[in-house]
Amino acid sequence: MVVELTSPEALPVRLVIGAIAGFVATLVMDVPMGRLPEGETSYQVAAGVLSGESLDSAPDGLATAVHYAAGTLSGILFVGVTAIAALFLGDAPALLAVVVAVVVQLPVMIVFFSYVVLVVYGQVPDERVPQVRRDWALSASVYVAVLVVLTGPLVLL
Repeated sequence: MVVELTSPEALPVRLVIGAIAGFVATLVMDVPMGRLPEGETSYQVAAGVLSGESLDSAPDGLATAVHYAAGTLSGILFVGVTAIAALFLGDAPALLAVVVAVVVQLPVMIVFFSYVVLVVYGQVPDERVPQVRRDWALSASVYVAVLVVLTGPLVLL
């Protein structure tokens, strides 16, 4: 028996694909993050929030683990939002569900990190915060673009 990837029964398979795509998108996102002035600060902020440590002493291992776990889970979220959008859109073109997922997920990622995590952490010097936000927005955009490339075909199969 073959289950089409667009059927409701295939949602678990799509979520696994989303997890893999999220991990791969995180690997790709690492390229710009490593080249941007404050690109890697987001790793340290996440680790600092979880460990209670300062920006300079946040554990690198925790930073890396959180980064890849969040990327993997965000891939699952992206596929989930795409599936929900497809349900609500009914007979609309399938690619529209991917557009909805982008319009929902990218701003949520940017706002959540920039205006919740970064602000709650509160240990990034004020003069660095705008650059951290810009670098995060660019990195998150690369991440979501890669998710579109990797998971978009799921709705077209």
